[in-house]
Amino acid sequence: MCRDRSRLSCLAVALCFFVLFGTDPSFGAADEVVRVAPFSADVTVPLGHRCMGVLPTKSKTIDDPLDARGFVLLSDNQQPIVLLALDWCEVRNGAYDEWRNALAAAAGTTRTRVLLSALHQHDAPVTDSGAQAWLDKVGLQGELYDREFHSDCIRRVCEALKESLATAQPVTHLGLGKARVQGIASSRRVVHPDGRVDFDRYSASGGNAFHANAPEGDIDPLLRTISFWNGDKPLLALHSYATHPMSHYGKGGVSADFVGLARRLRQKDLPGVPQIYVSGCSGDVTAGKFNDGSPQMRPLLAERLHKAMTEAWRATQKQPLTQLAFRSAPLELPFHEGEEFKREQLLAELENGQLKTETRILAAMSLSSLDRVERKQPIDLPCVDFGPAQIVVFPGEAFVGYQLMAQQLSPDTFVMSIGYGESWPGYIPTKAAFDDGFGHGWRWVARGSEAKIVEALKKVLPETHVTK
Repeated sequence: MCRDRSRLSCLAVALCFFVLFGTDPSFGAADEVVRVAPFSADVTVPLGHRCMGVLPTKSKTIDDPLDARGFVLLSDNQQPIVLLALDWCEVRNGAYDEWRNALAAAAGTTRTRVLLSALHQHDAPVTDSGAQAWLDKVGLQGELYDREFHSDCIRRVCEALKESLATAQPVTHLGLGKARVQGIASSRRVVHPDGRVDFDRYSASGGNAFHANAPEGDIDPLLRTISFWNGDKPLLALHSYATHPMSHYGKGGVSADFVGLARRLRQKDLPGVPQIYVSGCSGDVTAGKFNDGSPQMRPLLAERLHKAMTEAWRATQKQPLTQLAFRSAPLELPFHEGEEFKREQLLAELENGQLKTETRILAAMSLSSLDRVERKQPIDLPCVDFGPAQIVVFPGEAFVGYQLMAQQLSPDTFVMSIGYGESWPGYIPTKAAFDDGFGHGWRWVARGSEAKIVEALKKVLPETHVTK
């Protein structure tokens, strides 16, 4: 009887953990067979579409296409896990929910188990259904994004996902590789000769002698590659690196920029192995030390990233895949503290037809995020745990410090951090960056965000590796 009670108690604890953190108690079962189904589709915006949410010059040419690339992990013992990376700038609020709901339905899983991120190229769209609804009320239909185009992209990507399920292949081994990237990433944060700290080293600051000569600063110099294998046959490669993915932008040429070009170069190297790239936590990391914004820098940056992808592949070490676990923690971040982000001020800006359209779009985006915070809809912070490696998706433009924190919390494993998940927060500075006075109009969160994110990370990263 006591033994039965003990078993019931253990089951109750397991079920409680599942309810709280979205973890299936059956994860890691010895008889688990994992299969992977890669899929992709074109998600290039039409001409005349706005990019980056607020760029005044709308799309004029397609310099290179925008892709949606992802995969489904399938198992007999648990619901599918979906990962999708979009060559878009950001997906926010209701639009983020639309994508995840549709992908979950297509894969036969739940929204929590859909890991969606944008790569954050600036010559690409921002979508936020709540913001567009606010804009519709003041006669600015389609100014943020084209709803019909958005819905069509979701439909086509979901069709590609469904078709891929029939060709899913068994995953017997996991591959892990790293390589140092040379001549791309540098911190926005610089200390000026007068001692002033600023975050003004932007993506194309390399033409300025001071920004070009200032130290790289705090970055994560490593590109990480996780690959799936069936015996000796590679099935898919997922690459992650922390930097803003811009060489130049804003003139109307739609582009996946140097990260998209590097991915395509790698795809030519291995035609039968789908290549997926995701941006790491890089809100405060750009190519600004090494990039002057000239057009010729795009292929050069692409080749540097491609070289690191190739080196990480060569350095890859395979091991049997014996575990697949999933955890997710709810995350509620505090809204911006400024008076300019109060509802009355935002409504006044939205309704003022004398202001620039881009200013009114920002007001609508702010209102959409404020609506979300007030209805207490949390962000999901998910983690896919393979045992020796984890994938974690962070919201918004999380600073690289969060990526480094995740690695410190799980020092014995290979942690791949992905940024630009649910992107309503915009920039998410660390406490240190707040202390340094980081300020930017693309920040919707307040102080206190770091503590909440660290708390969530401790819930989703493997407990046996978390530093107490």
